[in-house]
Amino acid sequence: MRLLSVPFHLDEHLDDFDLGVPVDAVVDAELPPGDPWDRMAVLYEQVAAAVGDGAAVVASGDCTTSLGVLAALQRAGRDVGVVWFDAHADFHTAGTTTSGYLGGFPLALAVGRGELTLPAALGLRPLPEDRVVLVDARDTDPGEATLLAGSAVTRTTVAELPGVVPDGDLYVHLDVDVCAPAELPDLLYPVPGGVAVADVLAAVRALVATGRVAAIGLAATWHHRTPARPEHVALVRGVLAAAG
Repeated sequence: MRLLSVPFHLDEHLDDFDLGVPVDAVVDAELPPGDPWDRMAVLYEQVAAAVGDGAAVVASGDCTTSLGVLAALQRAGRDVGVVWFDAHADFHTAGTTTSGYLGGFPLALAVGRGELTLPAALGLRPLPEDRVVLVDARDTDPGEATLLAGSAVTRTTVAELPGVVPDGDLYVHLDVDVCAPAELPDLLYPVPGGVAVADVLAAVRALVATGRVAAIGLAATWHHRTPARPEHVALVRGVLAAAG
């Protein structure tokens, strides 16, 4: 798969976005002033165009870039299921968030919950909740947990994932904070516990081995103040090796 770099955290350009490996293309855009959702819509149109019909690993500084990837796959006629690795559920809406952080919204937006300005701008149709699997989300806020409990989203662990993978084409999303902070330092939002890096990579390899993975999103959610640390580089290389 091609490696596409999107050097942004939400609508903020990351001047020092470093993955530690060569990339095939950088997706960049001059964003207009205004509402963050409108600004991200401009960027994610460029992401969708770069992804095309898939076969890409799309790395960015947050999880919301996934909406551009999903829009691209839908435009290519792929009705994908989603396997979402993340320490956080990313299932907030404006009614549940306590922080207002927009990076906590993308999975809810992908299934059509909340304020849908951004999905509408991308022409993104809501994903069926029963084809979404959330893996090892161990840090959820009360309102978010209530939304999830009333949804058809499947929650699982890495160990139990093989039994609940959706049928058909897949989009695999990996927020690196799903990994144990002891193994992956300098995360933006570390969560105690977590999965061994080797186990996460093994799970991604198993998904790719099905031949059904259309694209992979890699949320490189560590601090991009300095060059990528050796642990970060090893993880990115592991994902690329798994992607083939």
